[in-house]
Amino acid sequence: MPNALSRRVRTPRQKLVASLVTASVVLGLGGYGFARLTRPEDRSCAPGVARPVGSEECVGVNGTGHDFGFADLKDVAASIRDENATLKAGEYVTVAVLLPLSSPDAGMRIKVLHEVQGAYAYQRRANQESNGQRPTIRLVLANTGRGNAHWRTTVDQLIGMADGPERLRAVSGIATSSGEMREAVGVLTKARIAVVGTTITADDIANGPGRKPFPGLARVSPTNSDEASALAHFGRVDAAKALLVQDTRGGDHYVDTLKAAFARSLKNAPLEPQEFTSAPDPTQEGTTANTFTNITHLICDTRAETVFFAGRHTQLRQFINALGDRGCVDRAFTILTGDEGSYLGADEKLDRKALQRKLTVRYAALAHPDAWKPAPGRAVPRTGGSERAYADFVADIAKAAPEDRPVALADGQAIIAYDAMATAVHAIRQATPEGAAYPSKEDVGTQWPQVKGSLRVEGASGWICLDNYGNPYNKAVPIVELTRNGTQRFVQMAWPEGKPPTETCLPPKKG
Repeated sequence: MPNALSRRVRTPRQKLVASLVTASVVLGLGGYGFARLTRPEDRSCAPGVARPVGSEECVGVNGTGHDFGFADLKDVAASIRDENATLKAGEYVTVAVLLPLSSPDAGMRIKVLHEVQGAYAYQRRANQESNGQRPTIRLVLANTGRGNAHWRTTVDQLIGMADGPERLRAVSGIATSSGEMREAVGVLTKARIAVVGTTITADDIANGPGRKPFPGLARVSPTNSDEASALAHFGRVDAAKALLVQDTRGGDHYVDTLKAAFARSLKNAPLEPQEFTSAPDPTQEGTTANTFTNITHLICDTRAETVFFAGRHTQLRQFINALGDRGCVDRAFTILTGDEGSYLGADEKLDRKALQRKLTVRYAALAHPDAWKPAPGRAVPRTGGSERAYADFVADIAKAAPEDRPVALADGQAIIAYDAMATAVHAIRQATPEGAAYPSKEDVGTQWPQVKGSLRVEGASGWICLDNYGNPYNKAVPIVELTRNGTQRFVQMAWPEGKPPTETCLPPKKG
């Protein structure tokens, strides 16, 4: 695979050594020793992957089993390698999963693992259980590095693959609503490569009426505005007894659009928001725990019963821990937040005792394993999704994982990544002309306006009916609650429009 990263580069150390040639001879190193010192350092990690100068991370694109230094990825990376090895030349196209695969953050590593597992499960279905449909799908993993710091290097590599023998036709993943990912989506779509976002929910990493900054972008998750609307329809919150707690750190598109959406829902609230400022890297603890101790005192001074939280998962966990230790422990509170709440079930730093102190935590999930399962007293919605589609996913994910290590599904990440791959494959095959082996790269992203009605994707997370801008219309939003022991319990399905879509699932006219 062509890769600029795989070329040998001269590091600052080698440049210094090269300037000491005379000294090396005097020291008796001779020609052989000097040649070893001045030889360009091999910084490759695997085919298509290398360590950028100044970094020890392995960055780039690989589909031959490399785990990017993340041991938990070893099994699924090997499965992807084996599936790719079965494909015949000239019959496949490539889909990349773009993620910070070498992130050191524990929550992000779990998210990454589950997303890759979900993507592979659908690759396997597309190749082995789709009645011989073509083209077949080659899957590759694309690492943007810690904090997506190396996104540009990897994106440039992907762009080069679109016109090469790999025939890259779509990029999935894009799992964080960060500034770096917004730029990455912009560069990819400008190059006319289709992008299917998995868990990006920021309203401003999207197209809409009168603006199309990301032509060729589709998303399978609701926007933050849709999540907030679904929560509002579910909770019927009294704004007079509600309070917003929000992060003031700028440049985080998830946080910025979530707090704007919550503010609209709370426009009649009597009090100004309580604010905190997270660290530049929001996965770091910073000093916000101290701030939350003070905020909980102030919350006890209010009439609030419901707290809307606009922030990332590390700060959400700190806030829950602080509120569990509040002075007014005799009063009950409910915290409502966005899909970052899905990280909490695996967060070992969460004080689960806080959940036993009249504190309820609910969040708008992107998917949940119980959402499309019938249960006593809870009927499955007639439209918007189906038991059958979810059952197909369960069967596929079981086949894609070792029997002794089943994929964890409670956080919804594997489900939503599976659906993103399903959407990408749907568009690729719809865009393939009759008699042709594969579509042009330009034609895949033009399919999104037709993914609706009878041409919708029957996702495991619910129906994926896209509007003309690539956004899911009235997508199912599972409301999930953290139980007293910290597990994630499905409560009820909610809808941005207040009720499920009709059987036709056709978005109304906008603008």
